[in-house]
Amino acid sequence: MGIGKWIAGAAAAGTAAEYGFAGCFFHRTMVRTNAVRQRTRDMSGTDWGRYISEIQERKEWVKRQPHKDVFIESEDHLLLHATYFPGSCSDRAVICFHSYASEGLTDFSSLARFYLEMGYRLLVVDERAHGRSEGIYFGFGCLDRRDAVLWIREMIRRMGRDCRLVLHGISMGGATALMTAGLDLPPQVKAVISDCAFTSAWEVFSSVLHKQYHMPAFPVIQIADRMTRKSAGYGLDECNAREEVKMAGVPVLFIHGEADAFAPCSMAYELYAACRSPKELLVIPGAGHAEAYYKDAERYERAVRAFLRRGNLA
Repeated sequence: MGIGKWIAGAAAAGTAAEYGFAGCFFHRTMVRTNAVRQRTRDMSGTDWGRYISEIQERKEWVKRQPHKDVFIESEDHLLLHATYFPGSCSDRAVICFHSYASEGLTDFSSLARFYLEMGYRLLVVDERAHGRSEGIYFGFGCLDRRDAVLWIREMIRRMGRDCRLVLHGISMGGATALMTAGLDLPPQVKAVISDCAFTSAWEVFSSVLHKQYHMPAFPVIQIADRMTRKSAGYGLDECNAREEVKMAGVPVLFIHGEADAFAPCSMAYELYAACRSPKELLVIPGAGHAEAYYKDAERYERAVRAFLRRGNLA
């Protein structure tokens, strides 16, 4: 075999390997039936075992509170699910958006108790392709922000036009809340709380490839992006919270764990710098991904209460 043919063959084999890995990466991260929550937990920098009993106790408490299932239809005809807690029937409510490969009541059991005891109503959403909501592909905020607008309208319908709404998201849900804040929202939306959000799916996946797989993002992310556009209908950098938050018209509280190994804490500083509405930033030392509340619940709750009080929402 001539050197030219050998080089061409090696290049073809390399390209095939890259496409094969990108395809595997796409199916493992973007398709509902293949995503495993434990993989994200392993990358998070958080020892969740130490919090299991606390989380379970709070989840059981929340389940005992009056609640009902709520369903709406997305713009692309998916049946979406959320759990509604009427609470003390005040004019204030929090709409909650969970993290990747999780579901609403799993991520928000502790914070649900915090908000309910403060007198808020709650809508705990299962984002598309999660929990009891339909869907094949994860939306990574890009698709979910459109769903979020429908949930906002649903809460206004239930509570009346004088209601005051807060969006609170964790991880992918935090990115969803930030991207939603960049849309033209009803005046009933008064504030956003973003906990450990990532800047974009493109950038968080690039970080994962570098830190967890010890390989460069190029060309895997580019190939996975084309696959996502073809199958899910959006691009990995199209869902960019850093760009969307520039258009936010409501106050934003950014919360992040300083030791986050999945969505690096540097992303919180980027998001905070990009935001042009009134903003605050809380970084919890030593906290991994989505661990901020459990690492220092007192400081977390104090910051949230103060933020809501300044917005006349507490």
